Amino acid sequence: MTSSESNTEVDSSWSGSEYEKERTPKIPVWDLPDVPKGNLPSHLQLQRTRVVCNKEAPTHTENIQYSGAYAAMGVDNSLRLDDFRKNLRVEVVRLTEDDIEFDLIGIDASLANAFRRILIAELPTIAIEKVLIANNTSVIQDEVLAHRLGLIPLQVDPRLFEYISENDIPNEKNTIVFKLHARCEKGGPRSTVKSDELKWLPNGSEFLLATENSASNTASKQKTYTSFSSSQDSLPEFSNNPIAPKYPDIIIAKLGPGQEIELEAHAVKGMGKTHAKWSPVATAWYRMLPEVVLLQEVKGVKAEELVNKCPVKVFDIEDIGKGGKRANVARPRSCTLCRECIRGDGWEKFVALRRVKDHFIFTVESTGALPPEVLFTEAVKILEDKCERVITELS
Repeated sequence: MTSSESNTEVDSSWSGSEYEKERTPKIPVWDLPDVPKGNLPSHLQLQRTRVVCNKEAPTHTENIQYSGAYAAMGVDNSLRLDDFRKNLRVEVVRLTEDDIEFDLIGIDASLANAFRRILIAELPTIAIEKVLIANNTSVIQDEVLAHRLGLIPLQVDPRLFEYISENDIPNEKNTIVFKLHARCEKGGPRSTVKSDELKWLPNGSEFLLATENSASNTASKQKTYTSFSSSQDSLPEFSNNPIAPKYPDIIIAKLGPGQEIELEAHAVKGMGKTHAKWSPVATAWYRMLPEVVLLQEVKGVKAEELVNKCPVKVFDIEDIGKGGKRANVARPRSCTLCRECIRGDGWEKFVALRRVKDHFIFTVESTGALPPEVLFTEAVKILEDKCERVITELS
């Protein structure tokens, strides 16, 4: 047999070869409803579009992006802009004041991860950067107190402010000033200092700069750490929406009798890649859409056993008449791929667990500076700007 004849024989018997049966012994050829019919065999469509989760480990985890991967079969695997536009969908599943869950369909994992990284590290917010402490007799050290203040989310739109550098002079467009003065009287009970005691100072700093001859300075010559040319509360953005911490009940410190905290905090614009306090999200994460398939009917006692095996109640039981019971997949989206349903002898013949490679369940939890739906649209704009910079440099 010549070399060409050998290759032809292997290609024609590929789907039924012993090697293929060993690789996917429990996954038969199965229709994939979201994949258009093409020239690829079903087992290759399965490898290209699904991650198969077996008892031991997932298989087919890599994305096949090479345009000539299926050239021998006459299938063009290249990415086309028209196809990408047609397949791309964003479907909002849940939206609240603090978080959003939506489906990103028709994209690659690298693109979903780009959105996640931008949300965490490159979307700007406002956070406390400098803390000027006049008096702190509490048990919390100055640096720990300043760190706690920096992590308090502020309810202010960062798009209304500018970045400040070391050489810039603070003004109403790049600096927000807060004041905190709390005291626990002697002989009284212990008191709790919460974030609602951070008071916004629209006219700027009230702390005076130290000078060589501060005693002789008059009030008109005294300078503060930030001197605004105009008050922030006169700006239309803040006249009816004063700046304050997002959550008023965040505990900053606890004071004992006779203890006192007096400080001034300056908040500026920054990004999460500089420090986590500027990250606009508490978390941003995604997972591939789970796909749970019953390879054959599961009835009677087996059906009840399958329902009880799943800790998140993916399966349910339906009546099929004459007292019969059959298991069905009721909530596949809830599947966490714990694989409990396929553990034990023979269960892989009944249940197949997969992940859809181009369908991502995305969850974004906002810290409060911006609504969660706005955060994602801003992340899209940042990625768009990056693409435009690359195209400009290449041209």
